[in-house]
Amino acid sequence: MSHDAVNRKARWALFLDVDGTLLELAETPESVYVPPELRSLLSTTASRLEGALALVSGRTIADLDRLFAPLRLCASGVHGAERRGPDGRLIREPLDLSGLHSVREELAAYARSHQGILLEDKGYALAVHFRLAPQLADSVHALTKRIVERLGPQYVLQAGKCVYEIRPSATTKGTAVRTFMQQSPFLARQPIYIGDDVTDEDAFETVNALGGISIRVGESAPTRATYRLARVADVHKWLRELSVESLLMRGP
Repeated sequence: MSHDAVNRKARWALFLDVDGTLLELAETPESVYVPPELRSLLSTTASRLEGALALVSGRTIADLDRLFAPLRLCASGVHGAERRGPDGRLIREPLDLSGLHSVREELAAYARSHQGILLEDKGYALAVHFRLAPQLADSVHALTKRIVERLGPQYVLQAGKCVYEIRPSATTKGTAVRTFMQQSPFLARQPIYIGDDVTDEDAFETVNALGGISIRVGESAPTRATYRLARVADVHKWLRELSVESLLMRGP
């Protein structure tokens, strides 16, 4: 995707997924690699957008801070359940998590008894990763689907790349983007969202409805996004070019 689709007369608000978008996917969430130059690129881009850049991730904000330290960007974590704006204040949605507490040990026992299965406890969500045991994909899906059906409509099953995640239904990446867009410095800007997975589709839909630009990373999957970038490396290149353009628009 070129920058021709971006309204050059508008100020931009940029929302970025992390895994598979800014970072190459890895065997486990902890083993991802963050290139040092990416931290510099994000810092520069955020500055040139006057702070209107936010990470929007399924990871917790604490995890994002660990990955991108010393940066502390505006961010949404765990599919909209956590949010940090430009004032640095961390807001956690007041969600009823008793259902997750009731099934945590059931999922942990499954992970212990199946080699290659990793249970990631995010507080607001429970994610079962099977990247190291792809032959168990159907088994993980069946288990997590049964659990969500038992928990009821307060929870949904979120499919991702080699992961099934049980999370509250009240928040999504789309609700996070919409909330950011109601506050400075995102207010009255053209939103741009870049993501790579089904977890980003709610955000694509929201950005489209707001008259923004939605970009999916990868070539093959069906999507609500209006544009595509092929690889993580292309996202980095696009950000470098966008950063230069934003500087030119602002002038010396």
